[in-house]
Amino acid sequence: MSIDTTTVPERDLLRPLRYLWRVPVLLLHIVLGILLCSLILSWNQHVVMQDGKEPFAHRMIRWWSVKLLRIFGLRSVRIGQPLADPVLFVANHTSWIDIEMLHSQRAACFVAKAEIAGWWLVGWLAANGGTIFHRRGSNHSLSTVMQVMVERLRDGRSVAVFPEGGTGYNGVLKVFHARIFQAALDAEVPVQPVALRFARGGRRIIDAGFRENESFVHNIVRLLGEAPMDAEVHFLTPVPASPDARRRMAEQSRELIAAALEDTTMPDGRRA
Repeated sequence: MSIDTTTVPERDLLRPLRYLWRVPVLLLHIVLGILLCSLILSWNQHVVMQDGKEPFAHRMIRWWSVKLLRIFGLRSVRIGQPLADPVLFVANHTSWIDIEMLHSQRAACFVAKAEIAGWWLVGWLAANGGTIFHRRGSNHSLSTVMQVMVERLRDGRSVAVFPEGGTGYNGVLKVFHARIFQAALDAEVPVQPVALRFARGGRRIIDAGFRENESFVHNIVRLLGEAPMDAEVHFLTPVPASPDARRRMAEQSRELIAAALEDTTMPDGRRA
């Protein structure tokens, strides 16, 4: 296995130049996102895929997310095929940008911590994108979130969750919580694991997400200056439903994601 533990060379002389053009373009893209939310998403929050055809609002979410990734120097790369809505996507979690990585390939309702709802602008954008907010440590909140997840899935919307329950660091994949899989069983929809992986030339970059004790703002600033990377979204084999063994579903999902994260196969089939 070949893993690159650094994101840029020791002396990156191009970093100041990247800030020079990326910061103003990012600000313009945020303004565009506000317009899209106001004119399109706020009026189309409940549209669903019909006969496998993606609605216009979902295509706009994907387009905006792809462009956002490009501003940060990230090229969205899809490996595998996502299932048609509705489906429960379960993914590994290292950063806020994981949401945009998955959104670049498929619009879905994410489950996110409740604190995000109070973040200036970010909370409003997330809410318009269909985010389901959960207050960590609250069983009542989790029960409510599970109910909303089931309703969204039964209505035809896909939902995406991070079963680790928080972000990981240094490439470590934490234990997956099993209870969240009950929503897929109750709604009778498939579960598809998704591996989110950063790479250059096929070599995995393990610290592109949050570093330990790194803030949201610090992570944004750091990523804005990074050299280009691939943002790989691996849609993996769906996990068989096991009504009597949610833990097994969680373990299988984690095993599939772990294998994809460690894989050094290039998107075109070559080995790194």
